[in-house]
Amino acid sequence: MQAIKYGIYATVWFNVLLAGWLSIHMLYDPEGWYYFVPGVTDTGFFNQHFIRDIGIIQGFIAAAFTIGIFRLERRLELWAAATLWLIAHAAFHLWEVAVGICSASVLVRDFPAVSLPALFGLASTIWACSQSQAIAASRRTAAMRI
Repeated sequence: MQAIKYGIYATVWFNVLLAGWLSIHMLYDPEGWYYFVPGVTDTGFFNQHFIRDIGIIQGFIAAAFTIGIFRLERRLELWAAATLWLIAHAAFHLWEVAVGICSASVLVRDFPAVSLPALFGLASTIWACSQSQAIAASRRTAAMRI
């Protein structure tokens, strides 16, 4: 069980570090981010406002995962909310391939920064849900003994 817990924390910290870096880079240097990340220039013209908007979202994702590490009573909601956005983002990339906007090769290129965080978020949220249910069951059992 400890190995699973440490594995989950590793995936959460991956998401914290990636989203935190994205947030800082997108907010501080949107044009640098635009030219640095492979494939971004293929998705449209540079738009500083849009990149900074997404940078703010990435900051909230990093914050939600970070706070969830330390606030057990809020973990499930925080990780689920952040994961919902990550899954929607990954699904949007799949949709672009499905309708022919992008070739399937972009899924491989984008996997580490798009699909992997969504999968890590999903795994951590499912784990947080199981932990929350176990805690609730333990409390019910303790209350019955009184």
